[in-house]
Formats: sequence, C-alpha cells, structure tokens
Amino acid sequence: MASMRDIKRRKVSIQSTQQITKAMKLVSTVKLQRAKQRAERSQTYFLSMYQTVVNILKRSGYMEHPYMKPNVSGKKAVIVITSNRGLAGGYNSNIVKLITQQEWKKEEVIIYAIGKKGRDALRRKGYEVIADESEMINEPLYSDAMELSDRLLQDFSDGKIGEIYLAYTHFRNTVSHIPTMLKLLPVDMEEAAEKSEIDSEVEDKTLMNYEPEEVEALNMIIPKYVTSIIYGALVEAVASENGARMQAMDSATSNAEEMIGSLELQYNRARQGHITQELTEIIGGAEALSN
Repeated sequence: MASMRDIKRRKVSIQSTQQITKAMKLVSTVKLQRAKQRAERSQTYFLSMYQTVVNILKRSGYMEHPYMKPNVSGKKAVIVITSNRGLAGGYNSNIVKLITQQEWKKEEVIIYAIGKKGRDALRRKGYEVIADESEMINEPLYSDAMELSDRLLQDFSDGKIGEIYLAYTHFRNTVSHIPTMLKLLPVDMEEAAEKSEIDSEVEDKTLMNYEPEEVEALNMIIPKYVTSIIYGALVEAVASENGARMQAMDSATSNAEEMIGSLELQYNRARQGHITQELTEIIGGAEALSN
C-alpha cells in the first residue's frame, strides 16, 4: 500500500495537471466560438459553390477538358488537413486512418500536408510528403488556399498527378466532427451529385450553353471551385480542432477530478490506519509498563 506521503504527492501532481486542462479547455472554448462563427458563415457559400459547379458540369454533357478526365499519371494527390498541436482526442488520428484505410498503394499517393501531426504520422507510415503547408492552418486565408490550388492544378496539368483528393474534418456542430474524403479532380459526377444533394426531380435535360467557349469557361470556374473547397475545408478544420480539444480537455478534467477523489479516499484510509497503529502501540506500551 502506498504511503501517505506518496499519495499526497500524487494528489498534488494531478491537481496541477487538472489546472492545466481547465485552462486549456477555456482557451479552446474561446477559440471555438470564433472558429464556429467563421465556419457557419462560410459553409453556405462554399456548399453553394460546390453545388453550382457540379450542377453546371452535370448539365454540360461530355466535354473534352483536362479537368474532366484522369491524365496519364497514376499518382493520387491528397491534401491532408490536420493540426500542428496534439491534445485533441482522435482529431488527427482519424484523418490519418481515413487515408491509410483507403485501398491505395503507398507508392501511388502523394501527400500535400497542412498540419504537422498528419505530416509526421504519414511520413512514419511510409507515405511521400512533397509539400508542407503547416503554417497555413494557424490562420487560414483565402490567398493561401489559392496558392495551394494553383500548385495542384499546375501539377495536374503537367501530368505529375492524376487525381486530387481532400482529407479534412467536417464541422457539423460543437460535438460532431466528421473525417471526410472528397475527390476534387477529375470531377466524379455521380459522387459529387450525391454529396451536393442536387434534387434529381428538378434536373433539366437541356444542356448548358457556355459564353465564352466551354474550355475557356472551365479554365476560370474550376480554379475558383478548387480554391473555395480548400479554403472551406481549412475553416471547418480549425473549428473541428478546437471543438475536439475542448472535449478532450473537458474529459481530462473530469478524469482528474475522479482520480483526486479516489486518492483522497486512499489518503484518509492510510491516515486512519496510521492513527490506529499509533494508538495500538501506545496502549500496548502502557500495558507493558503497568505490568
């Protein structure tokens, strides 16, 4: 059985940790409120952008355009959005699992990492990381998403990559964060139509007419579409990270409270046993003197 001194030291240590988790929970709560408002404001626009582009392409019929078909490269580019810090429960590990559980060969996958945790975990698992944009997640900007989009589209046009995917955490609400894999290019019409929730009953059989020509129009539309989706994912990922960290720190604080209660009980029992032992020794000594 642990001594009273050991129990007391353990209790003090857990109380110190509990103070840290409480502080981290408060910080995450404040950050979550800002990130949540930003995510909720942006979700409508980026969902509308996704639906609009998919609807346009769905009504366009077959088009001979580089963005509409896989190129000669068999490489899959995956934009992986995680955090730069831990202590967020399963937030980072869920995204890593989302990628490793895909039926892809490692040599076929190229990682464009946003977030140190995902970058390091995937490197340890043998994936090739060719881009590290970890600082982008600290304060997402539309201009950052545009730069990454331009690089990806250039690599796609040059034949370095054949498909572009996005792995991020969708922010549904404060307690619900969903790891999501989204295919950006080439556009998969069936999958995109399902995710964009286009009403099939309203589908118009009339093909889309372009002004200017369809190739020129898509050259303008697709980059904005990719940029918007990346930026929307960054904003939602920040909100999800802070929500996950707030939940993790709340659980850690509750667990510390339970451990402190258990240690107090152990301490009281040890103290009672120590007092009983001293009384027994005193009584035994008194009896020995009287004899």
